[in-house]
Amino acid sequence: MPEPRLWQLTAGSAALGLALAAVAVTAAGPWDSGQRTAERARAAAPAAGGAHHAPPPPPAKAKPHRPAPAPSAPGVLPALHAPAAAGRPAARPADLAATLVPLLADRGLGPLRTASVVDTATGTQLYGEGAGTPMTPASTVKIATVAAALSALGPDHRIPTTVTASADGRTVTLTGGGDPTLDPARLERLAADTARALKTRGHTSVRLAYDTSLYEGTELHPIGPNENLAPVTALMTREGRLDTSGSGPAPRTADPAGDTATAFAALLTDAGIKVTGAPTKATKATEDTGRPAKATAEATTPGAGPAPKAAPLARTYSAPLADLAERTLTLSDNDLAEALARQTALAHDLPASFEGAGQAVRDELAGLDLPLTGARFADGSGLDRRDRVSAALLTALLTRAADPAHPALRPVLTGLPVGGFTGTLAGRFDTAPATAGAGLVRAKTGTLTGVNTLAGTVVTADGRLLAFAFLAGRTLSPYEAQPALDRLSAALAGRR
Repeated sequence: MPEPRLWQLTAGSAALGLALAAVAVTAAGPWDSGQRTAERARAAAPAAGGAHHAPPPPPAKAKPHRPAPAPSAPGVLPALHAPAAAGRPAARPADLAATLVPLLADRGLGPLRTASVVDTATGTQLYGEGAGTPMTPASTVKIATVAAALSALGPDHRIPTTVTASADGRTVTLTGGGDPTLDPARLERLAADTARALKTRGHTSVRLAYDTSLYEGTELHPIGPNENLAPVTALMTREGRLDTSGSGPAPRTADPAGDTATAFAALLTDAGIKVTGAPTKATKATEDTGRPAKATAEATTPGAGPAPKAAPLARTYSAPLADLAERTLTLSDNDLAEALARQTALAHDLPASFEGAGQAVRDELAGLDLPLTGARFADGSGLDRRDRVSAALLTALLTRAADPAHPALRPVLTGLPVGGFTGTLAGRFDTAPATAGAGLVRAKTGTLTGVNTLAGTVVTADGRLLAFAFLAGRTLSPYEAQPALDRLSAALAGRR
C-alpha cells in the first residue's frame, strides 16, 4: 500500500473548508451512557490517506471537463522544511501563552482544563497548562490505542477469520480472529471457499461450531449494553449492527458471534453443504492459538478450533492495520478500537481482555519512551471513565507519529479527522474565529457527559507542524465546550 501523504492541506483547502463550514451543523447532545451523539460519524466512508478533497461537480449544463487537481495536490509537507522556517522556533512561548491563556479560560471548558502544545520538528513544548496531569480523555485515548497497535504489529498486519475442519471432516469450525469489520460479502466468500474445499474432500454434510476463545474475560463493556459498542467478541459481522449504518451509534445484537455463525451456516447451505443442527459454540481451543506474531506483515496462523488436529479450509482477512487505524480515528470507531487493543495484547502474549489489552497498550507505549506517569488504559475506546492520560502524553504520541524514525505510526496522523471536512470534525470549525482552523486542524475528538477533549495537529501560517492536546473536565455542555476547543486549536493555525 503506497504511503499516504501526511499533510495534504493548503490555503485552497482552507478556503473550501470555510465554504463547507457555512452549511455544516454540529450534531451534539447528551448521550446517557457513553459518548454523546456529537461523536456520530458525519463524513463519507474513510479511505487510506485520511482526507478526501474532491472538487465540486460542474454546473448541470457545463461542458464536461477534466477535474482540476485536488486542493491538497501541492502538499504542505515541503513547507515544513523550508529554509525560511529552519532554525527558528515555531512561536515564542510568551507570545503563545498570551494567545492561549484567555481562550483556555473560556467558561465553556469547565473548572478542569489542561493543555500541551509541542513543535513536532524539535519536540519542544511551546505551551503547557497542567500538561502532566492525568485526565479522563474520552475518545482521544484512541490515539494511544492505535499507536500501540501499529507499533506492536506494523501497518500491514491483517486480522484473520478462519474455517477449520476436524480430522474426520464431519465438523467445521468458524474461528474469530478479532475482526469487527467482517461483512456479509466477505462472509459469503468465506462460505463459498469452505464449501469448495469440503466438496474437494468429499464432504457435503457437516456440523458447524464457532470459536471465540481468542478473547478472554467479559464481553460486555463496563458501561453495559450500549449503542456505541457491541459486546466485545472475537467473531462478529458489521460490528453487531442491527441497522444499515456503517458508523456511529446503532442498535446492537446481544450475541454477535452466534448471529455470525447462524448466517455462515445459511451461506454454507446455499453453497451446497448441508449443515446438521444449529451452530454450537466451541469450548476447547487447539494448541495453535491464532495469536498474531509481533511486527509481521500478515497473520499466518489458522486460529483456534475444537480439535488439536483441525485442518484449515478457508480464511479471510481484514484490511491492513493502517486502514483500520485510520478508520478508528476518523470515525471514532469504538468496536475497532477495542479490537486493536486486543490485537496488541495478543502480540504481547497477554490475555485478550480489557485488562490484558490495557497492560499491553501501556507496555508498548513505554517502549516508545513516552511520559506515562498516571496513565491508565481501562479500555481501548475511551468509553470507560477510569481511563487517564495527560495532555503531554497525547502530544508526545503525535510527535512520535510525525517522526521519520517511526514510519509505522504514520496512520495516527493521516487518520485524524480534518476540521470542517471529515469524521467527527465534519460539522465543526464553522463559526468565526474557529473557521481559521478549517482544513488546517486535524484532531481526534473526545466526548463523554462532562468531558470534552481535542488532540491533534495543526499546520501553522509558516508551514510548521504543531501537536496539541486540550482536555476539559466537568464541562456543562458540549455546545459550549466544543466551540471553545475549536477556537483554541484554530488560534494555533495563525502562529508564525
